[in-house]
Amino acid sequence: MIVRRKFYFILTLAILGMLSACNNCEVQQIDPGLAPAKDSTDRTNNFYDNENTQELPIAALQVSGEVANPGAVDLSSLPLHSVIVKETLLDVNGDHFVGAYRYDGYSLLDILNHFEIEKENAEEFAPIIDLFVEIENEEGERVVISWGEIYYPNHLHEIIIASRVMRIVPSKSKDKWPLPETSKLVVSTDLIAERNISSPSKITVRSYPRSFHTVKGLNPLYSPELKIYNDDILLEAPTQNPTEMPVEQYNTIFYGRGRGIHSTQPFYGVMLKDILANYFERTRTSLMQGIFLVVAADGYRAVFTYGEMMNRNDQSEVLLVCHPEVETDGIFRLFPAGDFFSDRAIKGISAIHYYEDHE
Repeated sequence: MIVRRKFYFILTLAILGMLSACNNCEVQQIDPGLAPAKDSTDRTNNFYDNENTQELPIAALQVSGEVANPGAVDLSSLPLHSVIVKETLLDVNGDHFVGAYRYDGYSLLDILNHFEIEKENAEEFAPIIDLFVEIENEEGERVVISWGEIYYPNHLHEIIIASRVMRIVPSKSKDKWPLPETSKLVVSTDLIAERNISSPSKITVRSYPRSFHTVKGLNPLYSPELKIYNDDILLEAPTQNPTEMPVEQYNTIFYGRGRGIHSTQPFYGVMLKDILANYFERTRTSLMQGIFLVVAADGYRAVFTYGEMMNRNDQSEVLLVCHPEVETDGIFRLFPAGDFFSDRAIKGISAIHYYEDHE
């Protein structure tokens, strides 16, 4: 009996000692609503929690435009999302690297989720893929983001309004990148980050401001050429893909939002950006406000921003597929590799219109 009591006494002391020792342990606890604790000693495998996180004052947000319930945005119930970026800006002497960061904030998808769309052109064209949003700040900066960039990508919540930031510091050079002081729109899929404007305060939902003749069920859905316009100026009207450009093969599970699975066959085509780059220069204005509208022979159309078409950092390019021998669904069609749904894979394309939204 004495031996047993001595054993329990020793065991109790051992447990108390372990508990006391654990009081001095550095245990990282991550709450989804709070910034990760700083892991300066690399106790975790996460590269993106090694520095202090700085709060960014966020401006009051208003949503207006083609919505039935315009008004203020309530961020209090929205979850936080994190993105990692290597911010680089356009420069006359070459692209200017600013720094590498982890941004935490509210995704544009969540912000717009409960604003009911009320399209001005709904009678002519009901689908939502010709929508885009203008985002502005009090300094007069304005950028555009397509509805497809927000709600159609394979990876959601990659466009946020950041409310805090952390430097991603190189382990050897220890470079301390400059930190922003206010909230910021962060489009994490952009290569050149000109759309990352500070203190966004106004979001306006719009449909592409031009009317097109729409014929639902047009058969055959065919256009003999693809007319490329800058505003109303015709630049080119090819009847096939350029033979000097390499043909890319993109494997996919081709899945529609309405009809589900279409096929599992690959798409073959050329990168549309390589064709459009001959006519539309990369400038700060085009990166921020450029819009392409791709239109089919039956009036079906979709908006793509210059950023998502010409300025991606994820290699999810838009292919232009050409089948000159097919007269029922041709000659041209799109395959936007970054989209989850097939809605913007327009076939029977007759025109691509470009304009810069700088009202």
